[in-house]
Amino acid sequence: MLIFAGLGNPGAKYAGNRHNIGFMAADEIARRHNFGPWRQKMQAEIAEGQLAGEKILLIKPQTYMNESGRAVGELMRFYKLSPQDIVVFYDELDLVPGKVRVKTGGGSGGHNGIKSIDAHCGKDYHRVRIGIGHPGSRERVHGYVLGDFAKADQEWLDPLLDEISRNADYLARGDAPGFMTRVAEATRTSKPVASETKPAQKSKQKSHIHQARTSQSKPRIPEKGPMADMLKKLFGDKD
Repeated sequence: MLIFAGLGNPGAKYAGNRHNIGFMAADEIARRHNFGPWRQKMQAEIAEGQLAGEKILLIKPQTYMNESGRAVGELMRFYKLSPQDIVVFYDELDLVPGKVRVKTGGGSGGHNGIKSIDAHCGKDYHRVRIGIGHPGSRERVHGYVLGDFAKADQEWLDPLLDEISRNADYLARGDAPGFMTRVAEATRTSKPVASETKPAQKSKQKSHIHQARTSQSKPRIPEKGPMADMLKKLFGDKD
């Protein structure tokens, strides 16, 4: 058995928050792979199913983000599992939106949910870090993670969650590189390319100087006399 834990805060007011992308990933995995209904057990919502022939306990801690480890640790000990049997999905400020990285162990990166799991379970669990980007300054982080995804974010968020769920069996098999590769390939979008600017075609119209010159009426050339002969040679006699 494996525990797949999506992190977030319970309640409708937090449902669309960037901090809840772990919950969103868990919901999409449950939907795609026909897990059983969500039910309350201990301090989490739980749905059971299978991935790659492995029984999966999909959980959403209901202890709020900062105490996520209480729920995850309690279930780990109840089912006599180890940290190596846990996969955690959570938001990562230090990754650009839409990028996913998987690692085992390591630091919390300041994420309070991860700090809590470290404290209750140890550090040797698998972490699926889902990029949400950084607001630019430390002072803005709290409001940013507890703010909802913008409407424009759906262009990358929906396809990303779809591919995370589609390829979750790689995680069940312990193939983190395969998971990252498949998700990256499926969600890769070419950078917006500025439409090529074709060189401006030269106008077929004559320049304003030429137009001015040609629009001027030709001087009247005398018909006879030395002056007439000279002007004819100069301007041409096209009559």
